[in-house]
Amino acid sequence: MKIKDILGISNAKLIMGSDEAVLKSFSKDTRTIQEGDVYVAIKGENFDGNLFYKDAFLNGASTCVLEHIDFHEDIRNEFPDKNIILVDDSIDFLMRAASKKRESIKAPVIAITGSVGKTSTKALVADTLETKYSVLKSIKNENANIGMSLRILNYQNEEMVVLEMGMNHAGEIRELTKIARPNVAVVTNVGTSHIGNLGSRENILKAKLEILEGLDGPVIINNDNDLLHDWALKKEYPNIITFGIHENSNYQAKNVSFSLSGSTYELNDETIFIPVIGDAFIYNSLVAFIIGDLYGVEHDKIKDVLNHLKTEPHRMEFIPACDYTIIDDAYNASYDSVFYALDVLGHLKGRKIALLGDILELGSFGEEIHRNIGKLVANKNIDILITVGTLAKFINLEAEQNGFMKEHSFHFDTNEDAIHFLKENIQKDDLVLVKASHSMNFEEIVSALR
Repeated sequence: MKIKDILGISNAKLIMGSDEAVLKSFSKDTRTIQEGDVYVAIKGENFDGNLFYKDAFLNGASTCVLEHIDFHEDIRNEFPDKNIILVDDSIDFLMRAASKKRESIKAPVIAITGSVGKTSTKALVADTLETKYSVLKSIKNENANIGMSLRILNYQNEEMVVLEMGMNHAGEIRELTKIARPNVAVVTNVGTSHIGNLGSRENILKAKLEILEGLDGPVIINNDNDLLHDWALKKEYPNIITFGIHENSNYQAKNVSFSLSGSTYELNDETIFIPVIGDAFIYNSLVAFIIGDLYGVEHDKIKDVLNHLKTEPHRMEFIPACDYTIIDDAYNASYDSVFYALDVLGHLKGRKIALLGDILELGSFGEEIHRNIGKLVANKNIDILITVGTLAKFINLEAEQNGFMKEHSFHFDTNEDAIHFLKENIQKDDLVLVKASHSMNFEEIVSALR
């Protein structure tokens, strides 16, 4: 892609440089600019990236895309071989430029969305495909309009593209899928994340299924998820591939068993082992098998990837600490991810401690969902319940109303209080699950206990 190819996008005008200049890698961060990169300035609430274009040039950028600049000839003299493009809206420019770049990408594009499990599924699918192909994949949480657009713009002739799509509101997946135009889509599940914005799980389902509007190929869905299961039965989309554990599915894990070393299940005539525990990771692995089969990856290679599976930091990460074990799932939380985490904890041997915090962005559903988690605690073989936060107290109240022993139920207002209590009461061979929304900063609890 050359500068002349993107002129006019968001009213893009070249005010300095050559329209024959090639646009390769794109970045919005002057600190990580590489030689020859295109710097796209983003104006945020607390900073204005347009003010740092000189830093971008000094760090190696060849081109800067800006919304405004106090331009004068001294800039041309200072950076004689550089290019400056002026646009009306840099985010709009990124999205429309990415859509244009997508037109030239012949590699299959796989898009993954869902209430939970997007990032870990994306990573596992990419690892599977990398046994046979070169892969461009979303990094960290590049799952919104800016991050996904940058990832597409950074395509460099890879043989496969794996993208993650996130959302907070209706319409956002529609926007992303029309840019990415995936050949395969995955919906990991439909839960309660962002229900405060969308009003119901049914509305969340509709928002997730917006991915179909840009899709040219199969959609892969979790058939154990009630809403996705019911939707699939209606056969409103012609190409649906299902995976599951409990429901009869195209790819179904059977005879599932857990041990301290991991999870084992049977898929058709093969025995599959994953060195992590829990249904959530089995679902991820089934998606890897489906994608692998679609693109001709040998099962032995898929199983080898699964055998070496490692959780990402703060995502069901088992951490030996002194003479007890921390299960660090502090990255984020929703009802569904708490369900999976408690299920894992309940299968393990030892005194089981669930340290849970507030789940946010639930709006008027906050108390109800925390009470539902309390019911889970009462039925998941948990020995001690500790909560922190404003809404989390409803977990204790509901757990106790459902038979959980009140003398084993504790609520604190701060992380510091919970840390102090745990340090005073933790015992040898205890298992401590640590989980809450990211802004609860439960990582500091993990650090204190290590």
